[in-house]
Amino acid sequence: MIALPLVLSPAALAACQTSGQLVVTDVPDRLTAKRSDGVSVTLGQSQLTRAATIITVGSGIEGVGRQGVVIGLMAALTESSLRMLANDAHPASLGMPNDGIGSDHDSLGLFQMRPTSGWGTVEELMDPDYQVRAFFGGPEGPNFPSPAGLLDIAGWQSADPGSAAQAVERSAFPDRYQDYQPVAEAILVVLTRPIASVTGGGAPLDSVPETTRIVFPLPSNTWVLASGYGGRTDPMTGRPAFHAGTDFSAADGTPIFSIADGIVSWAGPYGGYGQLIVIEHTVNGERVASAYAHMWATGVHVTVGERVTAGQHIGDVGSSGKSTGSHLHFEIRPGGAFEPAIDADSWLAEHGAEGLDAATAGRTACAAGA
Repeated sequence: MIALPLVLSPAALAACQTSGQLVVTDVPDRLTAKRSDGVSVTLGQSQLTRAATIITVGSGIEGVGRQGVVIGLMAALTESSLRMLANDAHPASLGMPNDGIGSDHDSLGLFQMRPTSGWGTVEELMDPDYQVRAFFGGPEGPNFPSPAGLLDIAGWQSADPGSAAQAVERSAFPDRYQDYQPVAEAILVVLTRPIASVTGGGAPLDSVPETTRIVFPLPSNTWVLASGYGGRTDPMTGRPAFHAGTDFSAADGTPIFSIADGIVSWAGPYGGYGQLIVIEHTVNGERVASAYAHMWATGVHVTVGERVTAGQHIGDVGSSGKSTGSHLHFEIRPGGAFEPAIDADSWLAEHGAEGLDAATAGRTACAAGA
C-alpha cells in the first residue's frame, strides 16, 4: 500500500455515522452550495444523480463508510464536476452514454481515469459503477492492487480528505480537492439518511429523552475563547477556511461535560477532529446533536449507545487531530448529527447554559486551538 502523510483536515467535517450503507432518499432538481473558498457551486439533477451513484456504490463497499464517500465526492467534483466525460482521445467513448466531452489527456469519466495508466478499458471507464469501484479500490476492487484506490492508501482515514483524494488521483494541482469538502457534505445532507439508528441498551436514538437542563461543556474559569464559528484564516494552512465549531482553549486534561441528557452516537477517531464524541439530544421537542473534538484517546470516557446526563464528565481536553494546542472544538448541529453545525457559542448563550462565564473579558482570543 502507498503510505500517505498524515496531513489533517483544514475544515471541520459536517457530520458522521458509525457504520452502514448510506441510502439515497431523493435527488432534487438542483443544489447550490459554497466551496471552502467561498465560491458558489450549483449542481443539476444529472450531476446529483452521479453523486447518488458514488454514495450508493461507495458506501456499499466494506471499509469505505461516510468518510470515504465524502472523499470520493470531493474527487469527482474536482475532476469532472460530477459528470461522466468522454474524450476525443478515445473516439469509441463518444458513442457511449456521457455528460460531455473532456480534454485532459486521455482521461475519462467521473474521476478522470486514464486507460493508459491502467485504470481499465475505455468501455469499463465509461461505466460509472466501475469508476466508483475503481476509485475506492481495495482487495475486491477491479484495479487491485494497482493503480491504488482509496482503500489501498495507508492512513487515509486519519488524513486530510483533500490529501487522500490526491493520493488516488495524483493530480498536478493537489490543493484543489479540499475546496470541495463543504459541497460534498452538503450533497450528503440533502441526498442521504442512515440506514438504521444507533442504539444504546436497546433504546433507539428516536427515543432520546427530552432534556430539561443545558450546561456549558467546560468548568467555569478554565477556558478562553480561541476561535469562533464562521470564516477565518486556517491556523495550520494559512488559507481562508470555514470553521464549523467554536474553540475553547483550556489546559490539557480539563474535564469536558455533556451539555444535556442524551445518547452517544459517536466516540472515537474521526479525521481532523482527532478523537470525537457526538451526543444526540432532544431540546424543546427538537433533535439537536453536540460534538466535542480533539481529546486524546485516553480522554474519551463514553461509548457509542451510552446514555449520558447533563453535566456528566464525558472526556478530557486534548490536542489530537488537526490542532495547534490543547482546546475543545465544540459544535451544535440542529436536527441531529447528520445536519450542518450552527454558531455553538450563541446557541449556548440563547439556551442559558449553566456555567457559561458571563464576563467577556475572559473570553479573549488566543493562539491555541484550530
